[in-house]
Amino acid sequence: MFAMNRTVAKDELLGFVGERKNWILTTMKQSGGVQLSPVTGTVDSDGLLLISTYPERAKTHNIRLDPTVSICVLSDEFGGAWVQVDGNAHVNDLPEAMDGLVEYYRSAAGEHPDWDEYRRAMKRQGKCLIQIEITGWGPIATGGFPSSKKAMFEKWQPGSELADDSPQMFDD
Repeated sequence: MFAMNRTVAKDELLGFVGERKNWILTTMKQSGGVQLSPVTGTVDSDGLLLISTYPERAKTHNIRLDPTVSICVLSDEFGGAWVQVDGNAHVNDLPEAMDGLVEYYRSAAGEHPDWDEYRRAMKRQGKCLIQIEITGWGPIATGGFPSSKKAMFEKWQPGSELADDSPQMFDD
């Protein structure tokens, strides 16, 4: 019900991010605007953020021009905890990307029943891998009422009026 912002160390951040696969990747367009891309992401054993994609996608093109990215890592439930992570991205193309694509799959989905078939599929599809080195992050946060409104909610009872000296319910 109340917003939460919790500063975390990098190891806790990586644990939080590694448990969540729904991300919004922000890249910079050549025009100066931003490109928002919903992606499935994961964390590798070295703490790099990984996204599997295609070389033709806008996010890939934008990263090749400007590697500065931000990611909003979301919880599965709307309104759940989230965090913004900033970083520098690199697009790794095939054939060099293959080992990273395998690690991406393992981290995101577990063991594949036929790794040779997976590798053939990645090659056939022409996939690439975005690897992001983390440069900063915000607190792990949740939405809700600001904590400054907690006293007002503690005094208020359903069906009653707020006292004149109670804090405003909504900020102007």
